[in-house]
Amino acid sequence: MASLKVNRGRTLARSQALQILFQAEVRGESVADVLAGDFTLSKGPLADYAVEIARGVDANRERIDSALRAVSANWSLERMPGADRNLLRAAVYELYFQVADTLDAAVVINEAVEVAKAYGTDDAAGFVNGVLGRIVRERHLPSLQHVACTVTADDCEAACISALWFEIDPKRLEAEREAARAAEEARARFEAAEYGFETEDLDDMFLDPFDSSDGE
Repeated sequence: MASLKVNRGRTLARSQALQILFQAEVRGESVADVLAGDFTLSKGPLADYAVEIARGVDANRERIDSALRAVSANWSLERMPGADRNLLRAAVYELYFQVADTLDAAVVINEAVEVAKAYGTDDAAGFVNGVLGRIVRERHLPSLQHVACTVTADDCEAACISALWFEIDPKRLEAEREAARAAEEARARFEAAEYGFETEDLDDMFLDPFDSSDGE
């Protein structure tokens, strides 16, 4: 049962956010779906700040999980107890994604430790403190793909998007195909000249049979 320390103010809101996130994960639903239906709280009513944290974690889940994986390589995210995992997600959201109110890292970590004592395992408080401590010691929010990289997460995301677009850009692909066709025609014409063919005889060699008027 939660201690009295987590039943007041923003500490209560953080514990409520943890409960919403935990229920969403167990049900395999989005936070929005959980909030729209029946959910359980150890103490209510649901605080606005709890909703903000839960929705914020849901919206930034992939990036938050990447950071947690980067600093807990010896203990995978999936192996963590559900309460610890979602508590860490909520704290990372407060540290890096919550923009309405700048929060001191020590305050966020201390609050997470208090909630961990109430809802987590026996070793949860020390574990949560250690993981969050490793995260805040990094210059930027760490990433699983760029653990030793000094660029920001936005830089990495932009680079990935740019690389992906280069691969699927239809104009680039069409230009490559046109260049390949031109090179093949040039090669064939050169060989025709070498072996005595007339240049005009090559026209039908590059005609798609499905483009001919008689369909043959």
